[in-house]
Amino acid sequence: MEREKLGSRLGFILLSAGCAIGVGNVWKFPYMAGQYGGGIFVLIYLIFLVIFGVPIMTMEFSLGRASQKSPAMLYQKLEKPGQKWHIHGYAAFGGNIVLMMFYTTVTAWLLQYFVKTLGGTFSGLTPEQVGAQFPLMLQDHWTQLLFVAIVVVIGVVVCIFGVKNSLEKVSKIMMVALLIIMVGLAIYSLTLDGAKEGLMFYLVPDFSKVNTFPKLANVIAGALSQAFFTLSLGIGSMAIFGSYLSKDRSLLGESIMITGLDTFVALVSGLIIFPACFTYNGGVVDEGGGFIFMVFPNIFNSIQPQGLGVFIGALFFVFLSFAALSTIFAVFENIFACAQDIFGWSRKKSCLIMGAIILVLSIPCVLGLSVWSGVRIPGIGDIMDMEDFLVSYVLLPLGSLCYVLFCVTKKGWGYENFEKEANTGKGLKVQKWMKPYLTYVLPVLVIIAAVIGLLIKFKLIG
Repeated sequence: MEREKLGSRLGFILLSAGCAIGVGNVWKFPYMAGQYGGGIFVLIYLIFLVIFGVPIMTMEFSLGRASQKSPAMLYQKLEKPGQKWHIHGYAAFGGNIVLMMFYTTVTAWLLQYFVKTLGGTFSGLTPEQVGAQFPLMLQDHWTQLLFVAIVVVIGVVVCIFGVKNSLEKVSKIMMVALLIIMVGLAIYSLTLDGAKEGLMFYLVPDFSKVNTFPKLANVIAGALSQAFFTLSLGIGSMAIFGSYLSKDRSLLGESIMITGLDTFVALVSGLIIFPACFTYNGGVVDEGGGFIFMVFPNIFNSIQPQGLGVFIGALFFVFLSFAALSTIFAVFENIFACAQDIFGWSRKKSCLIMGAIILVLSIPCVLGLSVWSGVRIPGIGDIMDMEDFLVSYVLLPLGSLCYVLFCVTKKGWGYENFEKEANTGKGLKVQKWMKPYLTYVLPVLVIIAAVIGLLIKFKLIG
């Protein structure tokens, strides 16, 4: 069967960016920046996107396009007889499923906040009362499960109709709408009373926060995990869209463009939230996973007349939901395509069966925030923390290492094959001078960064 192709370069860019742009940008990036010192975290994060994100994304795209297969089966097409690289293909399949076990819950939060904002739940509340709404919402696990089911059903329905006919078209609309509303909100947030203090914290690196090795290692670990998480590197989330891509464009330039668009959304999220924190939240910027839910409604309450604030707030959360859903669609497509390749199912059968499995596997995360909140994993946290740990600290960095080694070693696909595939088509090319870095330096950096991340996570350093 001929591999389905995307209809346009714009569709590929927005769909791939949509996979990267999601709760990693608008939910996780702001609270990670708040936890790890603001400007210094942002600086190190941007460095990691350049030295890790762009080259690894280029490799994933190359593997997908060369193989014309899903991440679960791409190694079988490219590896030499008798090699075992394909084991990582199945791990990548599992990694996408683990990611959706908690990503669906966060997306459900965004949908609920759209409904709550539209219904005027936050109107007239003080900042303290707004902050109390989030933990109250988590305790209502039945409503949580209902919204998770809605998220899964939406994802299944969109993916059933295919990449070109449904997924590409929906992603184009949602991504353009998201960018417009976020820029508008950033402009408004910059007029708030706390804008100057918020921007100083967010954009000006404070090197005193990394003046010892433990402090520096802590920020490095956070920035690295965020860089891998936001681009979904290491579990084939980019490789799948490479498999739908034509040979018209070289891949380094596409990776830079997608990383740039992803970074733009993350940075704009910070421009919205940190001025709001210093205006409505007393400069408190470390609220964990509930960060945006405890701060953003206060922005909309400040907009007069009140009805306009409710409208803009509802618009913001619906488009925030679009950002999260764009990732849901992309990762669901990855999961469904893997199931098709592994089990030989039709697209419809794969979507329905795997959608049902994802829904069931999402239940522990929801209950872990309410009736199972007493379930704690030593050194890690609750059920959502465990799932996030597996993805951010294990599957993404180790998976990225597998892709890098496969692309640059003679015992894998080989650097020449990678370079040839990456440079096929018009656009920015992988240069000859990059070979020593990609072959020898990048794998070592990934290993060091992954080890530091685990040591920090388990408080062995820092």
